[in-house]
Amino acid sequence: MAGPRMSLIRPDRRAALGLMAGAAAGLAGCGRRGEGTRLTFWAMGNEATNVPQLLPRFEALNPGITVDVQALPWTAAHQKLLTAYAGSSLPDLSQVGNTWVSEMSAIGAISELPSSATDLLTDQFPAVLDTNRVNGRLVGVPWYVDTRLLFVRTDILGRAGYDAVPTTWADWKASMHAVKRIQGPEKYAILLPLNEFEQLLTLGLQGDEPLLRDDDTRGNFSSPSFVAALAFYKSLFDEGLAPVASSTQISNVWTEFDRGWFSFHFSGPWTIGEFRDRLSPTTQWNTAGVPGPRGPGASAPGGSSLVVYRSSLNQEAAWKLVRFLMDPATQVEFNRITGDLPSRPSAWADPAVVADPAITAFKGQLERARPVPKAPEWERVVTEMQIVAERMVRGEFTPETAAAEIDRRADRLLAKRRWMREQGRA
Repeated sequence: MAGPRMSLIRPDRRAALGLMAGAAAGLAGCGRRGEGTRLTFWAMGNEATNVPQLLPRFEALNPGITVDVQALPWTAAHQKLLTAYAGSSLPDLSQVGNTWVSEMSAIGAISELPSSATDLLTDQFPAVLDTNRVNGRLVGVPWYVDTRLLFVRTDILGRAGYDAVPTTWADWKASMHAVKRIQGPEKYAILLPLNEFEQLLTLGLQGDEPLLRDDDTRGNFSSPSFVAALAFYKSLFDEGLAPVASSTQISNVWTEFDRGWFSFHFSGPWTIGEFRDRLSPTTQWNTAGVPGPRGPGASAPGGSSLVVYRSSLNQEAAWKLVRFLMDPATQVEFNRITGDLPSRPSAWADPAVVADPAITAFKGQLERARPVPKAPEWERVVTEMQIVAERMVRGEFTPETAAAEIDRRADRLLAKRRWMREQGRA
């Protein structure tokens, strides 16, 4: 979901946004509260398709406010938001990927939560909420959540002598070797596509040390904990447990998982529906938390947030819509419609949510999630991490030299951020 980054924002643009925000606040207090308020809401993908089903109830509860939903494809959404910002044509509010929040805040595009919305800060998964906190200010609220964990062929794991996925790296690797022994040399235990960064990032988050240092202006990938993650990741390929392949070389994940070509797969909640629709009825599978070096491990918080733009002249009405979409009852209904996991933990107690055994592991994994760095350059940093990691797997680097190379590339990408910090402009 990464896209081109904006160049350094000129001071007059920030000043103009400040004036617009002031005007918006004035108008919100002088008559745009009720009659004839029309909100423009940009949403993406499955959410854009299905959120209109919720809106008749919102409009009935808020006479005089109507909502126009405009759908954006995920592949173009990031660029569309930046282009709309540059052209002063942002909507009143929108869905944004959690990793975009810091960038949209850095360019001054989104409003801080008003005091009337502070109750939305409770009943949240802490790491997910933290993705919306920039420089100590909350600028958005999580709408739905996701994270990556393991999808497991429980039938194959059982035949290998395990009734559950072990919780430590060493024991997990032993279970993978057991799986490979019973499946045969032509099959593997786990799929780790070399063109995806999420699996290595998940392992890297298990460590005690942050991935960036010096106020997120330099890489910290040479830390002992990340080097250990690189070494463990590399060992899965070296020991024949994972194929040296990219996702483009896999015909389709569900077919290969179904035939047992691999038995462990990192993915998110969207895969639940795909596997139920596509796997053989006799294939036994479930989800499980990610193992860590010494016990259950962390993962990155994912999902989407809701933000209100500073340029909106309908601030009060926009926050009313956010509040409605964040209501636990609304979140349960949206889960029923879309399968999206609720961002409010209280909604997980609803029988409609807890009845699904494949969802159970996600709650525990979300409670162990750790936020990723909030540098706007972060998506470019992890892309470089993935490129270097692939070269390491193919034999060009050791874990130590790969870590140093990732640091070198990260430091280059963060050079402008360091300069701005030194100038007191960040």
